Amino acid sequence: MASLAAARYGKDNVRVYKVHRDEKKQTQTVTEMTVCCLLEGDIETSYTEADNKPVVATDTVKNTIYILAKQNPVDPPELYGAILAAHFPAKYSHIHAAHVNIIVHRWTRINVDGKPHPHSFLRDGAETRNVEVTFRRNEGFTITSKIGGLLVLKSTGSAFHGFHRDEYTTLKETWDRILSTEVDAQWTWKRYQTVAQVESDAATFDKTFEAARKTTLKIFAEDNSASVQATMYKMCENILAEAPRVEAVEYTLPNKHYFEIDLSWHKGLKNTGKDAEVYAPQSGPNGLIKCRVVRRPASKL
Repeated sequence: MASLAAARYGKDNVRVYKVHRDEKKQTQTVTEMTVCCLLEGDIETSYTEADNKPVVATDTVKNTIYILAKQNPVDPPELYGAILAAHFPAKYSHIHAAHVNIIVHRWTRINVDGKPHPHSFLRDGAETRNVEVTFRRNEGFTITSKIGGLLVLKSTGSAFHGFHRDEYTTLKETWDRILSTEVDAQWTWKRYQTVAQVESDAATFDKTFEAARKTTLKIFAEDNSASVQATMYKMCENILAEAPRVEAVEYTLPNKHYFEIDLSWHKGLKNTGKDAEVYAPQSGPNGLIKCRVVRRPASKL
């Protein structure tokens, strides 16, 4: 006997671009997003009995995404995500929860002759600012903010030695290596109950994103890294210290390897150890390191 255990549906890959025109300053600001919005509720019969009456069409979800973007601020994305997620349970009594995922694509204002241009922008990397918002009726909002696709590299200041060795180990210890990774960092906020509470923290979301990004880059650059694990833990600690409303921080860091090339076969050419200058970037396999660091209860501090 089959039974529907879980279900959600909605619209994915909704591309949204919004321009804000400041007539007083004669400048424009742009935001480009990719939005996914999925709904949960009393929708079982649409799966089990081919009954479409409870289905709020995914096209309706798409239209709502655009209309609410027109009627409300889209910055910070945490606020827009909360407005969008709260809309569906408020509008439809049989919808109990909404899950919103927002990817904000990076547009950076162009500097011309040392001055920021009022309406021209460039895509200076694949990095994105991401947000996940879940709203459940009678439970409030769960909000997670993210940095995605931030590619970083340093040519020294990283080591890896003293690790466990056994009959399966071939990796050599190193006291100096290239360290490169694509940062995927996220932090989960304490629960909010209303859109108004989220709106009151709008400036905090922006401030924390910039602080988390700055902390990530600073520690990556300055830490004399004993391992990816040790470096990422320091990043988590710092974000928790700087953002009191954040409950947990997670990092996912793939280790993008750059291997030395032994060229001694060619006339004794030295290109290993302290003589290494030419490396072979690797596409895989690669190390993948994750951690989640939570705030300790006050009684344990």
